[in-house]
Amino acid sequence: MEQPERKWTMIVDIDKCTGCAACVVACHAENNVPIVTEQEVVRGRGQHWIRIERYWSGEYPHVKAHFLPILCQHCENAPCEPVCPAYATVHSPRENLNLQIYNRCIGTRYCGNNCPYKVRFFNYFDPNFVEPQDQQLNPDVTVRSAGVMEKCTFCVQRIRRAEEKALAEGHPLREDEVVPACVQTCPTGALVFGDLYNPESQVAKLLEPNNRKFRLLEHLGTLPSVYYLKGGTSRVSE
Repeated sequence: MEQPERKWTMIVDIDKCTGCAACVVACHAENNVPIVTEQEVVRGRGQHWIRIERYWSGEYPHVKAHFLPILCQHCENAPCEPVCPAYATVHSPRENLNLQIYNRCIGTRYCGNNCPYKVRFFNYFDPNFVEPQDQQLNPDVTVRSAGVMEKCTFCVQRIRRAEEKALAEGHPLREDEVVPACVQTCPTGALVFGDLYNPESQVAKLLEPNNRKFRLLEHLGTLPSVYYLKGGTSRVSE
């Protein structure tokens, strides 16, 4: 099997994440993710491609809140891929991305059931974008109809646009030319994105000497492409 050209990787620094959810809003706007009602969320039908988990460390009164953004982990050994009967969830041999091909999906939800991170979402209804949301839909991203699974794509449309621009300008794809919406919007710089196979990339430099790095549910052997940097042990002031 040929070595992929790139390995797009996301790093999330827990110490920098404030739980502001700017990444969630940016993802909705960039990827035409519909807004569902509170009642549907309670019924387990939420549509956030990124969710912010909250947990606590320390004991009262020295308690510190930590926030953990969780999105599709783009696993190298993705458990969602082999169970899809329609071959709608596939692995990119060129870039090591876990792709979702919407017009192949028949809505069996096998992939969602087999995902240990629970980051795949079933579109129970046709999307309803009320005014003025219907005026800001991204033309580079399809609007998914009811009955398909959807998830984070690392803003693959931005990756493709950057590749096409680099090809037209006659130069290799540069590190700063691919910026997903969540990374662009994060006010604290908690999210970093880049090609791990490029030793000069920011993600490669951050991960190489870092003993804070970990991946979710590593014992499962899914080999996620999302790395987290452990939070510090400092206590909040009394």
